Amino acid sequence: MTSYDTESIMCGVAVTGTRNTEHRGLVEYTDLFRDYLGPFASPGAHFYVGGAKGIDSMALVWLADHTSAAITVVVPGRLDQQPVEAQQAIARTRDRIEEIVELRAPELKTPAFHARNRWMVDHAHMTIGYPRRAEESSGTWQTLNYTRDQGKPSLIVPV
Repeated sequence: MTSYDTESIMCGVAVTGTRNTEHRGLVEYTDLFRDYLGPFASPGAHFYVGGAKGIDSMALVWLADHTSAAITVVVPGRLDQQPVEAQQAIARTRDRIEEIVELRAPELKTPAFHARNRWMVDHAHMTIGYPRRAEESSGTWQTLNYTRDQGKPSLIVPV
């Protein structure tokens, strides 16, 4: 894929992935983000990242450190309800985050996380997902399936 190809489909990219990332090292994730997020980080790019631990937090930090793309962080409830790891990643990259969207769900249960995922997909033109191979019924797969149901492209990068 050339930069022309990515610019022609580029406007917004939702990023989703597993919270369970301990099975790989940080260097491996950095390489995966470089290889699969990097090509979509052209001028005018906008990434929508969930405010969870794991892939969400690592992708947020990578995008902030390695691109000039706009970044929106979306949380199902309030920012102060997010895991400590996610709050730290958001605080570290706050000057690079264009917007934090708090959906203010009354309960942080599965429907709230699905609503957050749908919000990101609805605002993006495509989704890049980093599912853990063993988690076939995860929120990452729910997001990727919703992307497909909306007729939008997705890129799946198993981790």
